[in-house]
Amino acid sequence: MNRYLPILIVVISNTLYHICAKSVPEGLNTFASLTVTYLIAAMLSLAFFFVSQRNGNLLAEYRQLNWASFALGLAIIGLEAGFIMMYKVGWNISVGQLIASALLAIVLIFVGYLAYHEAITPTKLIGAAVCLVGLYLLNK
Repeated sequence: MNRYLPILIVVISNTLYHICAKSVPEGLNTFASLTVTYLIAAMLSLAFFFVSQRNGNLLAEYRQLNWASFALGLAIIGLEAGFIMMYKVGWNISVGQLIASALLAIVLIFVGYLAYHEAITPTKLIGAAVCLVGLYLLNK
């Protein structure tokens, strides 16, 4: 169960995420919405820290931060804003995420190769080709 629990959390959270992103009012400024989103996320993150680390030292944890936490903040804003805007301009919830994920899968094959020395196997290339065929069929 430990191996599959994170995937289950991601799927449930991602489903809720896309329902919420699609439900942001069209006239509401995307970034105004995100300020509330991140205030809630910050408060919950702080609460989860103290629940998961009895007597935890938050400042000691902060001393271990590197560039990745700050860059992740920028990336998350891009993701959130991009998806909210995607839905505001009319993308279907069933197609927009699928297209973004297929393109991401293809990009990450090359990121994995260049940055992490992961092998590009024939199976991965076939998978990327299947993604491209799927994108073609979705947009036809």
